[in-house]
Amino acid sequence: MKIGMIGLGKMGGNMRERLRRAGVEVVGFDLDEQLRDVDTLEEMVGQLESPRVVWVMVPHGKPTRSTVEQLGEMLDEGDLVIEGGNSRYTEDLELDAVLEPLGIGYVDCGVSGGIWGLENGYGLMCGGRAADVEKAMPVFDALRPEGPREEGFVHAGDVGAGHYAKMVHNGIEYGLMAAYAEGYELLQAKEIVKDVKGCFQAWSRGTVVRSWLLDLLVKALEETPDLEGVSGYTTDSGEGRWTVQEAIDNAVPMPVISAALFARFASRQENSPGMQAVAALRGQFGGHAVQMLDDEDTRDADQPEVHGGAEPKHDEGLARPGDDS
Repeated sequence: MKIGMIGLGKMGGNMRERLRRAGVEVVGFDLDEQLRDVDTLEEMVGQLESPRVVWVMVPHGKPTRSTVEQLGEMLDEGDLVIEGGNSRYTEDLELDAVLEPLGIGYVDCGVSGGIWGLENGYGLMCGGRAADVEKAMPVFDALRPEGPREEGFVHAGDVGAGHYAKMVHNGIEYGLMAAYAEGYELLQAKEIVKDVKGCFQAWSRGTVVRSWLLDLLVKALEETPDLEGVSGYTTDSGEGRWTVQEAIDNAVPMPVISAALFARFASRQENSPGMQAVAALRGQFGGHAVQMLDDEDTRDADQPEVHGGAEPKHDEGLARPGDDS
């Protein structure tokens, strides 16, 4: 089988290599001259055989829409476009509406696996018409992990269902990462615990909290003991936000994932306006000392409340593990 692939960055480039290792011919195009196989989209399409299959792996939004619209002008009836980036499912519906009247198939495919996918395979979640998904099955089988198909691939439903499933997948990922990070911070805060990394490593086999994310946290602690010097600033790809918005729209309670998303927002605030207000209020109603940003001498001036007991001391700058995709 021979396909075209547009976008050869960290994910796309590795996917091209995995496909080639499996015997799938790939003609790749990228804006970076050092990465691409051909110089233009037209040249890429011209090297494919009908019915053509083109995998799009570019940033979601305008780049994806522009690329798909260009393909709509180059491809023929019976050809297929697979959108493997991180588009929102509503964008898939719009893109399908562009191609469907032209007789060009559209499949959205959520892809998970990050930089490890080249060797381990990618988790794939597809949405689209059954005939279109079946047409691309040799490609999906080459990309997914070895083993039973259903353990690394799903045809989740109609157009948009693949990216919807990937959105929820990433939302769950936010919650898992935040739980591991909170456990890490608590272990670090307790003086009687001497081997924090060892605790996480001991959980990696036989326990109910074992996972690949846990393995990656152990690896991070091996490479950077105590995460010394790692900034806690954490971005989000957008899919966590979409997940929480969907939860609101569908009246689905989602406190864990929502809290994990908000924690990422908090990580980007050098000085939280909300906590400034809390500190000021404590000063007003309880007479507690309020630490000012330019007064280092008052760092420990905030004594425990008489009725509240001792306040725990926490490490600052806790880093959260990064995204997988």
